Amino acid sequence: MYHDIADDLIHSIENKLFSQKLPTEHQLMERYNVSRNTIRKAIDIVAQKGLVRRVQGSGYFINDISQAKHTVVNLTMGNSRTRYHTQMTSKIVTFDEIHADESLAKEFGARNGEALHRIIRLRYINKQLYSLEYAYYVKSEVPSLSLVSINHSIFDYIDRKYGIRINNCDQYLSQDKLTSEQANLLGLEPKTTCMVLQQSNYYKNDVLFNFSQTIYVYPNLSFYFHVTNQSGN
Repeated sequence: MYHDIADDLIHSIENKLFSQKLPTEHQLMERYNVSRNTIRKAIDIVAQKGLVRRVQGSGYFINDISQAKHTVVNLTMGNSRTRYHTQMTSKIVTFDEIHADESLAKEFGARNGEALHRIIRLRYINKQLYSLEYAYYVKSEVPSLSLVSINHSIFDYIDRKYGIRINNCDQYLSQDKLTSEQANLLGLEPKTTCMVLQQSNYYKNDVLFNFSQTIYVYPNLSFYFHVTNQSGN
């Protein structure tokens, strides 16, 4: 329940339905017809993603992570969302099933020979090329994907169909040179240096269900991280 409330609050924040603050805990309790404890758990999730901060005695204030001259990618969200994610479209390059070879297994922590759904797609924001994404979904955890889902949000689809949500993830952000294949798909020269995000996503008890490599080519990108001191010190 509190995960659903957190998702709804995140959606409201991203669509600017709240101006500077969240409604009070009491207002949220009435809005969702749940206990104060459930509301606090939901807000904790939102805060962990860097979208709100608590000011003692004043409530929960919304963090404005936007930048005037940059498009911000919030890596704390787990699925690397931009504030323009609702305007994002896809062009599918490849959608098939493969088995993890030794290289994939070593790089992402999958089992050698494991059956995977592979999706290679170009992503666009307002028809401008944003990224090239190589995504792999472990078939034993995600048995099927629809053509509709791979053209939109795959994470939303597998949440609805299988109840799978990111519990934690490993992310590596680096600058890499494009291979000939990548350059051809992106319309760039081979060995062009681009920002690359490599990510492995886990759910439940650290079960790997997805890993990906995203090559960003959109101009003026800024990458946002939010870190919480869990010890409270």
